[in-house]
Amino acid sequence: MKPRDLSDHVAYEPGRGIEEVARELGRDPSEFVTLSSNENPHGPSPAAVEALQGAAEGVNGYPKVAHTDLASALTHRWDVDAAQIWLANGGDGAIDYLSRALLDPADAVLVPAPGFTYYGMSARFHHGEVREYPLSKDEDFAQDAGTVLEAYDGERIVYLTSPHNPSGSTIPLAEVERIATETDERTLVVVDEAYGEFAETDSAVALVEGRDGFGARDDVAVLRTFSKAYGLAGVRLGYAVVPAEWADAYARVNTPFAASELACRAGAAALEDDEHVSRTVESARWAREYVAEHANAHVWPSDGNFVLVEVGDATSVAEVMRERGVIVRDCTSFGLPECVRITCGTDEETRRAVETLNGALAALDLADDANARANSEVSDR
Repeated sequence: MKPRDLSDHVAYEPGRGIEEVARELGRDPSEFVTLSSNENPHGPSPAAVEALQGAAEGVNGYPKVAHTDLASALTHRWDVDAAQIWLANGGDGAIDYLSRALLDPADAVLVPAPGFTYYGMSARFHHGEVREYPLSKDEDFAQDAGTVLEAYDGERIVYLTSPHNPSGSTIPLAEVERIATETDERTLVVVDEAYGEFAETDSAVALVEGRDGFGARDDVAVLRTFSKAYGLAGVRLGYAVVPAEWADAYARVNTPFAASELACRAGAAALEDDEHVSRTVESARWAREYVAEHANAHVWPSDGNFVLVEVGDATSVAEVMRERGVIVRDCTSFGLPECVRITCGTDEETRRAVETLNGALAALDLADDANARANSEVSDR
């Protein structure tokens, strides 16, 4: 007895955590900081922690009212109908719901390369095919309709990521609208805004609802998560905002009670904690600027809670930094073996990361090469 042929499937490679690395190296976890998974360095919303503690004794029941309450809160936040909010077990759970709702066997999805692996994973789980459109490092990972449409060939779902992971670039809503207009009627454009709170761009929910000068569309959906700005990665909570015309499909594709009682209670509380979110966003903005100013390597502008840095040999630099107590993301798995991604930490963590990065570059004799590349790229622009 064997599972079906999974040879075309790829495994998701998460950023490495403190306990994992500390055990591997036989060291005390307190020696490390982890800036590899774009987690919130300020922890969860205090209001969410209180809600979690208060809800703990009720986890013997299924999340009925809590689910309804959170959906209602998001309805008010985005000014949409309740049926348009598809709560899920993380943003990846929402991706699965969209795959279930849209993909027939052999349907294809179009995804960015580099990009979030799970777009393609979910399509393959549902017997779909995966095609890619390139985001070029030489063009600073710029996102525009022309790049996507040039690669488009009738795919059922087109994924856009704004801000994009791992580069931090965004795509203007006018470009999203053009993509939706110039693709087939049966194509859904999904805008993943997992890092949307950190960006100054408007949400693509405006396209779903027809606001801010845009007409309402039935071919755009938006993904959001509580993992990043709200600091709730550990409870796994995300959602999709979908067009009103087919919102009732949720009842037919969702996993029963996938958004847990604790997750829903924590999410509802975090949604009201504007102070925590503001602090997180401001901290990330400062960290992005600090790394760009002080790193001895090229740093791409970012609208996320992370920055992408060109270091020449990502695996070697990440290894040296790890040995010195700072865990960053080797972007080889993204197809960028010359880059590392550094999550925006606290002020102290960010300063330590930059110092450690520069020390690793110097130790590996990569600093001069990295600076030369950075200066060359600046002069070419």
